[in-house]
Amino acid sequence: MNANDGRRPGSGRQHEGRARNGRGPNRSVQPARRVAYDVIRAVSDSDAYANLLLPTAIAEAGLDPQDAALATELTYGTLRRRGTYDAIIAAAADRPADAIDPAVLDALRLAVHQLLATRVASHAAVNESVNLVALTAGRGASSFANAVLRRIARESPGEWLARIEAAARSDDERLALRAAHPVWIIRALRRALAAEGRVEELDALLEADNVSPEVTLVALPGLAEPQEPRRPYAATAFASPGGDPRLALAASDGAIRVQDEGSQLVALALTAATPVRTGERWLDLCAGPGGKTALLAAVARQNDAVLEANEVVPTRARLVRNALRAVPGDVTVHERDGRELAAERPEAFDRILVDAPCTGLGALRRRPEARWRKSPADVAELVPLQVGLLTAAVDALAPGGVVAYVTCSPHLAETTAVVEEVRRIRPELVELDARAVLHGVAQSPIDLADDGRAQTGSAQLWPHRHGTDAMFLALLQRPLEATDAPKEG
Repeated sequence: MNANDGRRPGSGRQHEGRARNGRGPNRSVQPARRVAYDVIRAVSDSDAYANLLLPTAIAEAGLDPQDAALATELTYGTLRRRGTYDAIIAAAADRPADAIDPAVLDALRLAVHQLLATRVASHAAVNESVNLVALTAGRGASSFANAVLRRIARESPGEWLARIEAAARSDDERLALRAAHPVWIIRALRRALAAEGRVEELDALLEADNVSPEVTLVALPGLAEPQEPRRPYAATAFASPGGDPRLALAASDGAIRVQDEGSQLVALALTAATPVRTGERWLDLCAGPGGKTALLAAVARQNDAVLEANEVVPTRARLVRNALRAVPGDVTVHERDGRELAAERPEAFDRILVDAPCTGLGALRRRPEARWRKSPADVAELVPLQVGLLTAAVDALAPGGVVAYVTCSPHLAETTAVVEEVRRIRPELVELDARAVLHGVAQSPIDLADDGRAQTGSAQLWPHRHGTDAMFLALLQRPLEATDAPKEG
């Protein structure tokens, strides 16, 4: 850093105006790379979600299919391996990554992904990235970027990985650099697998997290038919046959939509946990953005059940209403704190889905940036909310009713620990065998590890084992007859 100006290395702010007003050298950047960079900057600077922003950015840029595919690979690949790339950049720049101007750092990350993980020619990756830095941060910053990238380009991916691993302080740090996951997440995933006696699967799980998932679609029962190729487990699920799925989605008027097979399975499990009686009342307590709500609504319609939904965030509640447009009939969508709504409706519902707010560690394939945003503090903050939502939900169950507790996270603090705490508070509850229910729902054999408890227990889905997000499912039933067991809380 220049001690005279106090700026971060690579900032080049003194040249920014000239680069942007066109008086500097003529610089150009391929549209696919510019789209990828803009999305990565929005993720870094504004906590944007790449999976929501990227399709819009591609459409606005008018990218053809080939460039759209390149922009997608560059965006997700860069976000996915950001921690590894930061270590390489720090080594090449001889300074910590967080000491580099954020806009320049994002351009370097994008370039390193091209240099070390794609077939993009080194000279193209370096030149275009230097141009990108010049356009966004000025010529001074571009000189810095050029020096760093040419240093990185001189060594192979294996050589860089060996170098940064050699500087790691522990085996877990080495694994974190190699697998591009924060150490705390690796340890949480290891504990979750160990609880199933499958700790040897950790490497396979980390590898699966770093592979873009196939697009999976849902056909809402009674409104659309699944197409080929079918997915192995959920009767409603099928894979995108290729090409842009948006045309098929638009033609279906919402009866076909994108939805992970794991999400479909846990929703279907709630409807299959016990035989459905005509006139049942169902509630989706944490409904946003509405994918599971629409599936529940379609099944409820087939069984003459009545569904209500709730979502505390107004923008997400609008997404729920939009998702429900494909299903004939009226579904009331509340905008309340789920704990308050459930407390006001004691014994009102026969089935309740609590798809609780969670860290989202089970969806790192689809939201790769989440691994770098989350921290153990997020778990500690979420667990009381999860316990409160599930406790309120079981009190809103009618006798014999079932609540499905679902998280898109395998973290034990968010899954089995929450269930155990609620069962301590409400000891009269009966935990159903979620694995047996999923076996009954699945269209082909599904490998669900036993947690050691006979005839009861939760179920955990995994990307590496099932090709789904890491969805957790527990099913709790309120007894038909009240017990004398005291309630706490």
